[in-house]
Amino acid sequence: MHTHPTDAADALDTAVAFARTVRSTGVPVTTGRIRAFVEALEVLDAGRRVDVYWAGRSTLCGNRDDLGRYDRAFEAFFEGEAPHTRLRPGTPSSQRPQLRSLTAPLHGGDDDGDDDELHLTASASRHEVLRQRDLASLTPADRDLVNRLLAAMSLPGEPRRTRRHHPWHRGGLDEHATVREALRGMGDPRVLHRRRHRRRPRTVVLLVDVSGSMGTYADALLRFAHVAVGRGGGTGRAEAFTIGTRLTRITRELSQRDPDTAMAAVAGAIPDWSGGTRLGDGLKEWLDRWGQRGLARGAIVVILSDGWERGDTTVLATQMERLQRLAHRVVWSNPRKAAPGYEPLVGGMAAALPHVDEFLTGHSVAALERLARVVMGGDVHA
Repeated sequence: MHTHPTDAADALDTAVAFARTVRSTGVPVTTGRIRAFVEALEVLDAGRRVDVYWAGRSTLCGNRDDLGRYDRAFEAFFEGEAPHTRLRPGTPSSQRPQLRSLTAPLHGGDDDGDDDELHLTASASRHEVLRQRDLASLTPADRDLVNRLLAAMSLPGEPRRTRRHHPWHRGGLDEHATVREALRGMGDPRVLHRRRHRRRPRTVVLLVDVSGSMGTYADALLRFAHVAVGRGGGTGRAEAFTIGTRLTRITRELSQRDPDTAMAAVAGAIPDWSGGTRLGDGLKEWLDRWGQRGLARGAIVVILSDGWERGDTTVLATQMERLQRLAHRVVWSNPRKAAPGYEPLVGGMAAALPHVDEFLTGHSVAALERLARVVMGGDVHA
């Protein structure tokens, strides 16, 4: 059986999409690891869930800390539990399995895959479609899968160097440790100890617009905020607030690990859901009460909003300028930016944009994955 070039391209896209889902959980998936993953799938049976699981686990993960994140990504991507059974040694097939089994159509063609392959095919294809789909157009069934994909993400802040040191195999000389070692050896410095600065993730602050114009996106964006606060991205500090007609701190509500429980708590805490938009006043209140006192200093501040402003846009411009002076980076994610022909020429968006370091879309899971990479210090185009 020969693979059509279009099928091969689709298969490669699906494999890369899964690798990106794994990377969105915080696993440092490099291009080399993705290549190794694809090569492993060509050797194994890409139509068997267990083979795909172990191919990815063996090539995309770098250490023990990555395994739990990988399992979450696999379960979300393929809509089922990760198979934790070990691969059994088998006899190599005379014909190499085709990677197209990940994306082959369910009906027609000359494939004779079993039920497991069909399920793997359907879930992988559906995942890639939903990953690109606008969050405002999801059906209830689609939204359940998207919620699982969002829950599998990770959102630690970009690492920063601290003043503290810790032992390391390379780096500057640790004079104190080296001298202590020499004294224990009667003055002979047998080992030169080295050290490097500790690195900690920057604080992440998310300001989520819950006004009426953002109603179709608010739930998904709040779940995205839960990734940062509820799990802390694994490390670091994160805070979340909503902005509408007033400012509401929702960090405590989002601190619950279960996403659905957290969303229920958030719904009860927000008094201005689907109301008006006063971004400038809300941002000023946040800066006066939290930002100026330290929360914004050196932090990555993410504003998730379409930029519609019913208040004075000059207030928003002034507060955005103030925020940019305090924060390490200001990122604005606007789901309307993905619309064909969109230009930020009116309202609050035009006033805020000169003071934004990164202006991104936020309309889909793929867009939120790119946003997560930026927050973690990666390239927006990666």
